[in-house]
Amino acid sequence: MKKQNLISRSEISIRFSDTDALGIVWHGNFIKYFEDGREAFSAQYGLNYLAMYNEGFATPIVKTLCEHKKPLRYSDVAIIETEFIESPAAKLHFRYKLFIKSSNELSAIGETIQVFLTRNGDLYLNNPPYFEAWKKKQGFLK
Repeated sequence: MKKQNLISRSEISIRFSDTDALGIVWHGNFIKYFEDGREAFSAQYGLNYLAMYNEGFATPIVKTLCEHKKPLRYSDVAIIETEFIESPAAKLHFRYKLFIKSSNELSAIGETIQVFLTRNGDLYLNNPPYFEAWKKKQGFLK
């Protein structure tokens, strides 16, 4: 039986500075919300970017997708659902769903993919030891 993907849920309050002249969240801020979701996921599941960096790896984003469904507005509270998508490839793949808390309506969906680079900036094609150990701890590997 395949292990279920890991999901975390976190909340953010929409600030006035996140909105545009129309009073809705500027589209570029959704990328920051995805990062907030990854940070919450990392805190919940122990996938620590600083630890990866200390092991000699950076994890730049190489792909970002975002589909907007319903606008977020100033003073809304959004729920960010962040799901880790398991893959045998050496990458971090996350899917996101942002909900408007008061109505539970879907505001946006998205994905990001990150790869592993060495400190010299070389693409690392295998799962780094730190990531392999994390996957074992989470039950993705035996």
